[in-house]
Amino acid sequence: MVRLIMSGSGEGKTKQLIELMESAAEHEVGCMVCIEPTRNMSFNLRHQTRMVDASEFDINSFENLRGFLSGLYAGNYDISHIFIDNLCKVARSSDEREIDQFLNWLDAFSSPLNLKATITISAATDSATDTMRKYM
Repeated sequence: MVRLIMSGSGEGKTKQLIELMESAAEHEVGCMVCIEPTRNMSFNLRHQTRMVDASEFDINSFENLRGFLSGLYAGNYDISHIFIDNLCKVARSSDEREIDQFLNWLDAFSSPLNLKATITISAATDSATDTMRKYM
């Protein structure tokens, strides 16, 4: 299951993501992973949530991000929820076609594993593609 949170910069996406991470840590079984473009979240999250600074791993495309997520899950089958804060900054691309392909890939990857994914994108909702709207 993929969920997309999309709104303009400074409209509370990260705050909403943190609340969702806290709820997931409280109610879901397994580990949570939050990937952020740089280490900005300095909140005291529960130990079930692992923060990953994407800049430490030189993720510079959606292809790299797909490989990173696949490897992350292969190394820890206990992951039940992946959070990605500011997808375009993590993948270093805002190409709508690539975003759509990534969202569809993530849905196909996560569904059979019963893995949840929650992603934020900083952009106005009226600029969302049909694929993006499908996950909102």
